[in-house]
Amino acid sequence: MDIKDIVKPENLVYKKTSLLTDNVMHYCPGCTHGVVHKLVAEVIEELEIQDKTIGVSPVGCSVFAYNYIDIDWAEAAHGRAPAVATAISRLHPEKYVFTYQGDGDLASIGCAEIMHACNRGDNIVVIFINNAIYGMTGGQMAPTTLIGQVTATTPYGRDVKLNGFPMKLTELIAQLDGTCYVTRQSADTPGAVRKAKNAIKKAFQNTRLGKGSSFVEVVATCNSGWKVSPVEANNWMREHMFKKYPLGDIKDI
Repeated sequence: MDIKDIVKPENLVYKKTSLLTDNVMHYCPGCTHGVVHKLVAEVIEELEIQDKTIGVSPVGCSVFAYNYIDIDWAEAAHGRAPAVATAISRLHPEKYVFTYQGDGDLASIGCAEIMHACNRGDNIVVIFINNAIYGMTGGQMAPTTLIGQVTATTPYGRDVKLNGFPMKLTELIAQLDGTCYVTRQSADTPGAVRKAKNAIKKAFQNTRLGKGSSFVEVVATCNSGWKVSPVEANNWMREHMFKKYPLGDIKDI
């Protein structure tokens, strides 16, 4: 007998969304990606748009997102997800199209693509995971790496004179006329998770209304890249990253 045979439907408090597959996620314990994947799947299920949604995953930790969320997916080269999403959205304007990208992918090699897609106001959703490091390829410095932060390529900490300043890409995106909704959230507490889910849902609803580009940044952890435990990673993120990347809506039209 399974627990599902015992618990009555009216007493069920929570269950996994049917859009999440049974595949074991490859993400490290404590990684924020798994939480955000769950939120994206729940939003798609609640909006009843599973057969109308197309995700675009590029290179990075989220490259296997298609294994975990049961919708149609397209793969993109490193950084090119917004360009692929633009094409899909214009060929299939009735679809809900979104990209799921990390900071190395979106803010570095794909910086031109995201800027021009949002400046055009393409009717897409962009989910931007910012953990201030290249997580998959060895923990190198990313555009969002904080000043003084130690990475594989900045063993003595990020030096402004040598490496420049951390890029607040979300604030730059908010200045573009093509964006209708730009927000920065986190997923480190139950309350934060609820706020992040609401932001993702609003972004998808904007697609239905044809309002332009919606951009949702999630400030995230990479305890493997940061060389700390999951608990320490969350504490470090709150103490350091939130100062540079404050949470909340930046633009809402």
